[in-house]
Amino acid sequence: MSTYLAFDLGASSGRGIIGKFENNRLELSEVHRFSNGPIERDGSLFWDIELQFSEIKEGIRKAVTAGHEISGIAIDTWGVDYALLGKNGKFERNPYHYRDARTNEIPERLFRTMPFEKIYESTGIQFMRLNSLYQLLAHKEQHPEDMKDSTFLMMPDALSYMLCGKVECEYTDASTTQLLDAKKGDWDFDLIEKTGLPKSLFPKIVAPCTEAGVLREDLQRELGCGPIPIFRVGSHDTASAVAAVPAIKKGNWAYISCGTWVLLGVEIDKPVLTEKARKAGYTNEGGLDGKIRFLTNITGLWLLQECSRVWNEKGKKYSYSDMVKMAESAEPMKFLINPNNQKFLAPCDMPEKIREYCGDTGQGEINDDAAVIRCVLDSLALCFRAKKDELQDIAGIRYEYIHIVGGGCQNKLLMQLSADALGIPVIAGPVEATAIGNIMAQAIADGKLDSLEKGRGIVKESFPVDTYQPRKTGGSIPGKHLDRFSKLP
Repeated sequence: MSTYLAFDLGASSGRGIIGKFENNRLELSEVHRFSNGPIERDGSLFWDIELQFSEIKEGIRKAVTAGHEISGIAIDTWGVDYALLGKNGKFERNPYHYRDARTNEIPERLFRTMPFEKIYESTGIQFMRLNSLYQLLAHKEQHPEDMKDSTFLMMPDALSYMLCGKVECEYTDASTTQLLDAKKGDWDFDLIEKTGLPKSLFPKIVAPCTEAGVLREDLQRELGCGPIPIFRVGSHDTASAVAAVPAIKKGNWAYISCGTWVLLGVEIDKPVLTEKARKAGYTNEGGLDGKIRFLTNITGLWLLQECSRVWNEKGKKYSYSDMVKMAESAEPMKFLINPNNQKFLAPCDMPEKIREYCGDTGQGEINDDAAVIRCVLDSLALCFRAKKDELQDIAGIRYEYIHIVGGGCQNKLLMQLSADALGIPVIAGPVEATAIGNIMAQAIADGKLDSLEKGRGIVKESFPVDTYQPRKTGGSIPGKHLDRFSKLP
């Protein structure tokens, strides 16, 4: 039996998950959970990387104390964020949070000297102001001293460095930077040079499913363990989540990774760098097994997370099951938003922002919280449909069903509304897809699992899924709502 410890850090929380392979099945158990959110200092948003590292050490300590014989450790996180490692082995400052406002004007200024069509033609990454490219340009403007003799590390690479001392960038997370040549899978040094960023900033890119090093000796003593291998996995959390999709070979399928962000896409062998893909907001990110994750980003359950936070601060302590029941009681399709509108990107009074948006777009006044929740769920379902239609048009393929993985699978109303809107079956699960994909990649790196395909077979046998069929009557999504949605700003 092989046992691996996966650390999956999201935008609001992090977990340490033990995965055990035995008799071609995988069992998961959580050993540690912690909060993970931005800190604000001097008007800017940051991540507290030392606190994150402390929590990772605590997760290792708990796993060791519980008697687990750990065969490997690996970390995955969200994309785009980074740390700059100084030549003294310390970080220049806490990593900026992707929702920090410093990048607001950067893309437009860059596009005046470098056409965005050319950037897409090379990198294949959709344009979002939070991309690492724009973050680094803003960083260079505000703190040029940080760039001298420093090394760029994506967040999971920075945390792995703290565990084992290796200075490298893992491919799947580096692919989210908008600084990689999509065809070569390596840094686009021509683009880097033209933007004025120092080429010396960028370390070697390494593939997932490889070993990074061994837990530092001082950490072995501190945590009471031996020389545990530290592995590179699909360190972008979506790469790990997609690896865990329990897909069968038969038929054409797409996927949705549903969490704070929603990623809708397909696995392909080569990047799609067409003008049609660029205009539709599709992006080419790295995956396991040499695959490209051709996908689009959608602001996802962040909308409800922010609503919940605001309501909680006002004394309205709705559980997520409460919120689903409230949405079920509300009138469907009465209010709609475009989840990707910039109004909803930064932390805010989200319920009020949604009310303002609906009022400004002539939909009337939202008078209760249930209508706000229903608005979010209906809008996400319609957004899934719109993006699926775009994907089919770009790829020239009709998808027969969609796998939805991640925490959003637990929202049964959203799953049914998604099936209704998409017009094809939704296969929901597993919920812990990211941790599962992380653990699978560790097993491949460790030589205990032959391939991604075999891993997906194990996932299919180990974890239950729910299938939602589109409802033919009553719950189906009339075309007029899709038309309404398509016209929203």
